[in-house]
Parts: sequence; C-alpha cells; structure tokens
Amino acid sequence: MASALDLEEQEQLDQLKHFWQRWGNLISWVLIAVLSAYAAWNGWQYWQRRQAAQAAVLFDTVEQSAQRGDLALLERSLADIQDKFGSTTLAHQAGLLAGKVFAEKNEADKAEKALTWVTQKADDAGLAALARLRLASLAMQNKAYDKARQWLSADVASSFQPLVADRLGDLEMLQGQPDKAREHYLKAWRGLDARAEYRQIVEVKLAALGVNPKTEGAAK
Repeated sequence: MASALDLEEQEQLDQLKHFWQRWGNLISWVLIAVLSAYAAWNGWQYWQRRQAAQAAVLFDTVEQSAQRGDLALLERSLADIQDKFGSTTLAHQAGLLAGKVFAEKNEADKAEKALTWVTQKADDAGLAALARLRLASLAMQNKAYDKARQWLSADVASSFQPLVADRLGDLEMLQGQPDKAREHYLKAWRGLDARAEYRQIVEVKLAALGVNPKTEGAAK
C-alpha cells in the first residue's frame, strides 16, 4: 500500500515538474507583471496624494496673499504653483484668483497673463470658460474690443453660454449697437435658470433697452 502511494506521489511530482518546466517562466513573468502593476499603482496613488498636499500648501499661500493684497507674494506663489503643480485644478483655481486680484489692483498685464495661462492649461471646461469671460471683461475695460470678441468667440460648455451671450451684449453696447445687444441679452436671459440671481441683472439690462423678456413675443 505504501509503495502504491509512493508511486502516486512520484507521478504527481513528475507532472508538477513537467508543468513547471513548461509554464514556470510564463507564470513567473505574469506574477512579476501583476506585482509590478500593483506597486506602480500604489506608488502613483501616493505620488498623487503628495502632489495634492503640496499644491494645497502653495494654494493657501496664493489665497492668503490675495486676501492681504500682497501682490509681490501673490506673483511669486502663483509662479511656484504653476511651475511645480501646473496640471492640478488648484493651480488653475489659483490662476483665476490671481487674475481677479491683479485686475482689481489695476495690474492688467499680470491679470491677463494669469488668466491666459488658465485657458491654456485647465482641463476643466468650466474653469477655462471663467478665465475667458474675465479676459473679455478685462479687454473691454481697456477698450480692446476686438480682443474681447476673440475671447468670447471660443467654444464653451453649454452652462456658460448664457454668460457669454450676456458679455457679448455688454460689448455691443460699448460699441453703440443696442439692437445687437438686445438679441444677446435675450439669449442670455432665456438660457439662465429662472431662479438664478444673475438673470435679474440681465433683465435690468433689457429693461434699459425697453424690452420685457417675459412678454410672449420676447420669450418665445
């Protein structure tokens, strides 16, 4: 009986050796590939978390310098977050914030530079659209109407189209084209949610042109 068991075990061992000789290398490489992928994934996750944490620290510096109106620190911290973490959403948000503060402080060139960078780098269509809207407003303030129209001609997400239409209405008013402005304002009013506060502002602009968007003819 023992001899039979020994023979059976020997046969199984021979089969295992044969199997391993045939498939061992492949199995080893598959295991190496799986473990490497797992290690790489963990490494990537760690790197992402580390990047996000470091970007958050720099964004906090951008935010604080913006609140204090420290333009020198704002410019340096913005450059740092752009250089080191330019692909992150925080960097793009920092560009929007810096652009707003620079514009308020009459640093038009710096504002334009910060906002233009956002349009070029942001993967988020909403952030890019906001940057274009602010660039258009900045151009209009500087009477650079052709440049403003260029910024407003880019494709934007549907949720931002009413805001673009509103800004185009402002541009037409500045250029003495109230009829064209009326059409843009109507488009903006129709596109904005009825509960949106900004819709009331557009309604005021239309009222100044003698238009009631709630009438059947205007709202159809």
